[in-house]
Amino acid sequence: MFGFFESEETKKLKSHIANLGALAKIDGHVDPTEIDFIVLIGTKHGMKAAEVRNLISSTAKREMQLPANDSDRFNQIYDLVEMMLADGIVDEAEMDFCISMAARLGFKKSIVGLLVRKISTGVKDGLPRDEIKREAQTLLDY
Repeated sequence: MFGFFESEETKKLKSHIANLGALAKIDGHVDPTEIDFIVLIGTKHGMKAAEVRNLISSTAKREMQLPANDSDRFNQIYDLVEMMLADGIVDEAEMDFCISMAARLGFKKSIVGLLVRKISTGVKDGLPRDEIKREAQTLLDY
């Protein structure tokens, strides 16, 4: 409603939440664990749970807001991959979406598939985000 007056950070957060929602919907079934994960991301960044749920359920097309720096870009793709894994089922369309989003976030097309798989493997192995980020840095420096 007051989108015109939103800060750039708020626009970027809402864009990220909308992207997570799009990923949750891509397999035709939105699992409650996926919704809970998205709400957790939103509330962690200061949004109200109801606002996050409304944003997810909205069918309005949002313009993607790109993160300002490499760390934020990594965190967004990390959240998307973690979201993909939230329901325990990795659908091929979800993997393709994450790879496409990595490219849209500005990662080099030559490494996006490897980056998404590296994050996915790290999350499945229970590695902390910072460790996965450090390991992925070699790809990002490529």
